[in-house]
Amino acid sequence: MGRSTHALRLQALASRCPLSRSLPYPFSSHLFPYLILRYTITTTTTPCRPITSPPQWTSPLREFPTTGLPLLDPSVDIEEETLPTYEREEYYPAQQGEVLHRRYQILAKLGYGVTSTVWLCRDLCDSKYVAIKIYINGQKQNRELDIYNHITSVEADHPGKDFIRKLLDHFSIKGPHGDHVCLVHEPLGISANQLLRNYIPGRTMTLEEMKPCIRQLLIAVDFLHSVAGIVHTDLQPKNLLLPTTDKTLYEFEEREIEAPSPRKALTDRTIYKTSVHFPGGDGLPLLCDFGEARFGNVEHTQDIMPVQYRAPEVVMRSKWDYKVDVWSVVMVAWDIVAPRNLFNGKNPDRIFDDRVHVAEMVALLGPPPAAFRERSKLASVFWDEHGNWKDLAPIPDISLESRAADITGKDKEGFLRWLRAALQWNAEDRPSAVELLFDEWLMEGLHKKEDPVNLEA
Repeated sequence: MGRSTHALRLQALASRCPLSRSLPYPFSSHLFPYLILRYTITTTTTPCRPITSPPQWTSPLREFPTTGLPLLDPSVDIEEETLPTYEREEYYPAQQGEVLHRRYQILAKLGYGVTSTVWLCRDLCDSKYVAIKIYINGQKQNRELDIYNHITSVEADHPGKDFIRKLLDHFSIKGPHGDHVCLVHEPLGISANQLLRNYIPGRTMTLEEMKPCIRQLLIAVDFLHSVAGIVHTDLQPKNLLLPTTDKTLYEFEEREIEAPSPRKALTDRTIYKTSVHFPGGDGLPLLCDFGEARFGNVEHTQDIMPVQYRAPEVVMRSKWDYKVDVWSVVMVAWDIVAPRNLFNGKNPDRIFDDRVHVAEMVALLGPPPAAFRERSKLASVFWDEHGNWKDLAPIPDISLESRAADITGKDKEGFLRWLRAALQWNAEDRPSAVELLFDEWLMEGLHKKEDPVNLEA
């Protein structure tokens, strides 16, 4: 497919959905299937104005309560403190109401991880909400910032770029134990994972409801692969965030004033509980979190991906490339429509075990071809020289059909065929993101029969 034809087909597909509308607050779960079937999002980027001295604020500072706060037991670990790699000195001691970079006032905590905390802030110069990720200190180079700078530098007329969360600004701040890189993003709502767990009855959608989300995800992934030269490596529902509205964010801010989030006061910092997540508002989820992304033009063998999402070549510690993202996309699709992960991977002690994981792959995919075993570093651990399974774990009596018994929607057989196309031992046998996107099963239902779109234009 030529580059121009490829771009035209994607533009035609992306244009099939009308502009987004706002959902009423609070979030009503019965509206989401309609939303995810009918709407996509449009985004615009407003260039950041340079800070003057003194700063030209157009928003007043918010004052937060200082008495009657819900204080937690200081002896009990919470939030980032519960992480096995947590070191107090590495994390910036953010304070509610604090102004970062003479511009961004911290309003509420949105989340935490092994390398950062995330905060809802107000841009006092442009009078808008932003989300700021504050990284731990001691990082000589920030991979996510490098990836975002590269994405921003790419000039291409590809709709997938609009389906990736925007980086609006970045800066560094000095903490008591070192410097911290801060990334300023457009604010978004809950993740697809939170949506499924907390708002969708049965925690699953139908095949028809899942398709728009996966189409948009594949368009974003195709941009990363074919234009930006980036492998995301961490595609999962928690990294797909729903857009939200200024009205929702304002109401969220007001609730934080009226009913402050619980917190733990220590001698050198306050550890805040993550605020109750506000619901999403306008359209399909955007792809986020490039902290584990890699450039695709170099050789990779690192351990990547969530354990249950790992592609066979990653489990085997072999070389991997863009096709690990294709494997992940179908894992995401499965988790949207099925009540259980496709691969369980846990042994009788409920511990994730590579032997069990690979045994499940054999059950669902069949035995690996000789070419896969020959180039896989760990293949000899699992199979003998003739390709016989070494019985490190029993091969379960399961199939894609049996695992899909609880999936609802039309043409389940088409879905399983689409799934099998991507679930290949050899990465080169998997379709590309755009080939998976334009599969006839995924395209079905995209537009009315009486109003066809010429995707071959």
